[in-house]
Amino acid sequence: MVNAATKAGPKRRVLIVSPHFSPINAPDMQRVRMMLPYVRENGWEPVVLATDPALVEGGVHEPLLEKSYPSDIRVVRSGGIPANYTRWAHFGSLWWRCGASMRAAGERLLREERFDLVFFSTTFFDAFSLGPRWRRKFGVPYVLDYQDPWINDYYERTGTPPPGGRFKFGLSQWLARRREPDAVGAASGLIAVSGAYGDGLVRRYPWLDRSRVAVLPFATDRNDFRLAKQHQPEKPIIDFGDGMRHFVYAGRCGPDMSTSLGIIFRSFRKFLASNPGEARRTRFHFIGTDYAPPPRGREWAAPVARAEGVSEFVHEHCYRVPYFDCLHYLTHADGLLVVGSNDASYSASKLFPYVLSERPLLVVFHERSPVLRMAREMGCDQCFGFDQPEDLDSVSESVFRSWYMEGGMSRVPPADKERIIPHTAEVMTRQLTAYFDEAVRPS
Repeated sequence: MVNAATKAGPKRRVLIVSPHFSPINAPDMQRVRMMLPYVRENGWEPVVLATDPALVEGGVHEPLLEKSYPSDIRVVRSGGIPANYTRWAHFGSLWWRCGASMRAAGERLLREERFDLVFFSTTFFDAFSLGPRWRRKFGVPYVLDYQDPWINDYYERTGTPPPGGRFKFGLSQWLARRREPDAVGAASGLIAVSGAYGDGLVRRYPWLDRSRVAVLPFATDRNDFRLAKQHQPEKPIIDFGDGMRHFVYAGRCGPDMSTSLGIIFRSFRKFLASNPGEARRTRFHFIGTDYAPPPRGREWAAPVARAEGVSEFVHEHCYRVPYFDCLHYLTHADGLLVVGSNDASYSASKLFPYVLSERPLLVVFHERSPVLRMAREMGCDQCFGFDQPEDLDSVSESVFRSWYMEGGMSRVPPADKERIIPHTAEVMTRQLTAYFDEAVRPS
C-alpha cells in the first residue's frame, strides 16, 4: 500500500470512469492508477467506476498493480455480457457488451451520493457520451481525458489499414462524428496527452477555445520501480544469461510504425554486414505489440524484419504481458528501443519509464513528435527523427554510425532528475487536480 498525506478539511469528490482499471493491465488506465496515491493530498476523494475484470476479453490480470495505490480507494465494478456470448457474431467490444451496465452503475452512484466532478479517462470513447447525459440528469460537470484522438483521419489520409478492419473502424468513426460535438461542447474541461490532439479539436470545432484544452502527458512513478525490484516473471520470455546482447521494445506496434521499424532493422543490417561476429550476438525483442487477445494477435515487427533480411535476430511476443514483467525486461535489457508512429501527433507514454530504467536508449520517432523533443531534453543523445517514409535510408545510416559504430548502444543517458520531476505522477496529479478545481469553479 502507498500512503498519502491528506489535507485537513472536507474534500471534493470525483467519480473516475476507467473501464480497464486494475487489476487489468491496460495502457489507458495507467493515468488513473498513478494518480490515486496523490489525489487525496490535493483535496479530492476519488471513487473509481470500472468494469468487472472477468469481462475484459484477453485482459492480463496483474494483482501487483493493486499494491501501487492505497488499499482503501473505493472501486465500484459494473457488469455486462461475457465476450463468449458475442464472439460468435464477430464482435467483442467491451463498451458494446458492458457500456449499458456501466451507465446504470454510474447513474446509481450519482443519484445516491454527492459528486463534484466526473473524470473520464479511457480510450473507450463511447464512454465520453455519458458526460452530457449525466450533466443534464444530475447537474455534475465533467472532464474528458484524450489519450488518443476520438476522431482520427490518419488511416483514411494515409491509406494505412486501421486496427480492427475498415468496417469496424469506419463504424466507430461514424458514431464518433455524431457524439463528439456534444461531449466536447458540454465538458467543463478537456485534457490531452499531446498538443496535437487539442489542435485537432479546435480545427473541428472553431467555437472551442484552445486554452480550454490542457496538455498533460502521461506520468511515471518511481514507486513502480521499487515494486519491480521485488518481482520476477513467472515464465520469462527473455534469457538474459545466454551471453547475447538483448534490445527490448515493449508496447503497441502497427502498420503506422513501419518507418521507424524499418530504420531499426535496416541500420542493424548494415551493422551485420560490417561486423558480422559482433552483430550475431544481438537479439531484438518486441513485447505486447498487438491489442487482440490470444489467439487473434498479429505480429507487426517480424514482417518488417523479414523484409529487411534480419528476421533470425528478431523475436516478437505480440500478446500483452504483465506490467511489472515489462519493467523487469526494461531494467535488465542491454538497450531499449523507443519507436514511434508515422503520425506526427503520436505521443507514447513509455518514454519516462524507459528513462528511469537507466539503460541505453535508441529513440526513433517522427521529427515533429513531442516524444523526440522530450527525449532530447532529457539528455538522450541517440534520438533520430524522420519526416517521410523516404527518409528511411538516410536515417538508418545515421543510426548505424551513431548507435552501432560510435558506441551509442553502450551509453546510458544521464538521468537528469530535475527534468524528470515534472513528469512524475506526484507532480502530474497536482496539475490534474488543479485542473479539476478549475473545472468545478463557478463561471
